[in-house]
Amino acid sequence: MSEASLASTSAIAASASAMDYVRLMKPRVMTLVVFTALVGLVVAPVEMNFFAAACAVLSVALGSGAAGALNMWYDADIDALMARTVTRPVPAGLVRREDALGFGLVMSLLSVTLMALASTPLAAALLAFSIFFYAVVYTMWLKRSTAQNIVIGGAAGAFPPVIGWAAATGSVPVDAWILFGLIFLWTPPHFWALSLWTSKEYARAGVPMLPVTRGAKHTRLQILLYTLIVAPFGLLPAFTGLGGVIYLVVSALGGAWFLWGAVRVFMSRAGDADAPTDMRRAKQLFGISILYLFALFGALLVERVLPLHFPLVGGA
Repeated sequence: MSEASLASTSAIAASASAMDYVRLMKPRVMTLVVFTALVGLVVAPVEMNFFAAACAVLSVALGSGAAGALNMWYDADIDALMARTVTRPVPAGLVRREDALGFGLVMSLLSVTLMALASTPLAAALLAFSIFFYAVVYTMWLKRSTAQNIVIGGAAGAFPPVIGWAAATGSVPVDAWILFGLIFLWTPPHFWALSLWTSKEYARAGVPMLPVTRGAKHTRLQILLYTLIVAPFGLLPAFTGLGGVIYLVVSALGGAWFLWGAVRVFMSRAGDADAPTDMRRAKQLFGISILYLFALFGALLVERVLPLHFPLVGGA
């Protein structure tokens, strides 16, 4: 390596701050991951020791951050080609790729070990699998090979409530998988709404997102179809006893709002090159989808913590 290269590498290492490593962990994504894991832990029918529960939630946060760092290590080349991601620590030259890889691997080991010590082997195994699924199955394989990347890869983001439930009980019953299914079905319309206005960037980076491979019109249809599935599916916890009256009201109103947003996108020309003003509907749907998921999991949490859980049927 030349003196110039050594100097450049040293400069990058010296410029990396603690906040750069926090950004490697995708803190905005982590917020949703931690929140849904916490809800899974709280609604499980077993009270967990507070310290053990805190360690379990911390483990999920560290695991989510590890997966984010590994994703940024591998995707540094395509992140550098997209305006939405070019300022991330690795493509911006603030953190070296090998440092991001090392950070992600160490965090992965730490998170899984802490989970195993704090809760149950099942929770630790599920956490390890979710990190592997996001970093390897989604990032290294699906993302660059198929337009169904976010459909299949969405499973990685759906595991947190299952992990939380397993941490509390050591088991994963049907109700835990219903929470998994809710996030799994929610992910495609949520992410495709984003991809409608970033499709040119994905095309430039060679990522086969649905608007790139099938066009905006087909993407709008898929968003509507998935929303038609997820909105009624979101009511299901109220009929298994997992959610109560408050949850039923929130999920019904939230589902109607989500569906209204999807219909507006479907009827628009969002994503079409000659209809830039219609893009606001896709952006609005993206925001609605986030609020929808937070509201549903928030309702479950409120019902158990206050407590205000009045189930329609017997259940958890």
